[in-house]
Amino acid sequence: MTYIIGLTGSIGMGKSTTAQMFADEGCALWDADAAVHRLYAPGGAAVAPMQAAFPEAVIDGAVSRDALKAILAKSPQALAKIEQIVHPLVAQDRQAFIAATDADIVVLDIPLLFEGRGHKIVDTTVCVSVDAETQRSRVLDRGTMSEDQFEMIRAKQMPDAEKRALADHVVITDTLDHARDQVRAIVSEIREKLKNA
Repeated sequence: MTYIIGLTGSIGMGKSTTAQMFADEGCALWDADAAVHRLYAPGGAAVAPMQAAFPEAVIDGAVSRDALKAILAKSPQALAKIEQIVHPLVAQDRQAFIAATDADIVVLDIPLLFEGRGHKIVDTTVCVSVDAETQRSRVLDRGTMSEDQFEMIRAKQMPDAEKRALADHVVITDTLDHARDQVRAIVSEIREKLKNA
């Protein structure tokens, strides 16, 4: 039996670092964003259907995220069509990953877990969280986006307090050691459950 964790958290909360901590504990890790990158890459499963729907979105045999942004800026209603193409392919990728692993615990790293109702397909949910000030400084310290871009992304995401309220477990990522202790506690609790199942 494979036990499935849905891992989520807003931008700058430390989700990728926490996901790696689960992997370090022997969990198999599937990353939704990485799956989309695979689907968009040359030869990826999304390239042909995307080219049929939006010919200008495919550049050099790959789906261009910049081209998609431009399409969405011109016609926001294109999002539904893009999601119709991509979501089933992402679901297939996820199912194939779960089927192929022999790990006892699979962690699905899904940024929009609750927004996309992904929590319905997992056994338990984990939300990573940190105070708003730390979140802001982490994102801005990366030097990859402006304060305005950060605020725009944060405004689109479900508020952290709501995610925490919906999650079965919350991992506070104020320090690496604290986060790792919480991850280990969750993993050992699940393994205990599996042993007694």
